[in-house]
Amino acid sequence: MESLVIGAIASLGAGLATVVGALPVLLPINLTQRVQGIMLGFGGGVMLAATSFSLIVPAIEAAIAQGQSQISAALIIVVGILLGGVFLQLAHQFLPHEHFFKGQENVRYNNLKRIWLFIAAITIHNFPEGLAVGVNFGNNNISDGIPVALGIGLQNIPEGLVVALSLVAEKYSAGYAVWISLLTGLVEPIGGLIGLGVVNIANFILPWAMAFAAGAMLFVISDEIIPESHRQGLEKEGTIGVMVGFVIMMFLDTALG
Repeated sequence: MESLVIGAIASLGAGLATVVGALPVLLPINLTQRVQGIMLGFGGGVMLAATSFSLIVPAIEAAIAQGQSQISAALIIVVGILLGGVFLQLAHQFLPHEHFFKGQENVRYNNLKRIWLFIAAITIHNFPEGLAVGVNFGNNNISDGIPVALGIGLQNIPEGLVVALSLVAEKYSAGYAVWISLLTGLVEPIGGLIGLGVVNIANFILPWAMAFAAGAMLFVISDEIIPESHRQGLEKEGTIGVMVGFVIMMFLDTALG
């Protein structure tokens, strides 16, 4: 029960980091495209390291601990990752949404406000992050969940700022942009509670749930974060951000996990 409570609080805290990142739009600061590219890349690097060290590796270990052979464990992870990617692809295919910079996708109605397209995009984006936090705490091992929650919270800070800046650029007020960032961040504890619940109901699902969350996050990294961080010829800045985010998350996972 203790891990459930802490997991719920941790996923909420990770989600609220989005609104913390959005707060600077209330101040008279102007971030360059280069800085935004580095920040987005940083978020992608954190997510990539969390996918590798906090989801895929523990999922393999959990499957083997449940009596699976190394080949069976590997197959479980492969299938789980692919299912997570398919889930996100279906979400992208059927939910109209707006990417940060590359524009609208799957928009069927001309009168659909851009604000709702942004909200849909961040909802698709944040759910697997919350799921990743939840399944780690759902294993009743708090030390596994803490670095994941910290890492996801870290990457949510620059993401929240970029979202808020995008909304302000669309002529929404700074206060409204912060409010929307808060609402989108609250998607993560929903994903966290689902992850916690599924793993606690049937612990044998743990490696499948971890692999599923890893696949969903890999899809987001490749389809959303990296292309956005490489926009307008800023590949170098985005790559710097990815590498810095990756090593910071790897350190957190090793030092705290």
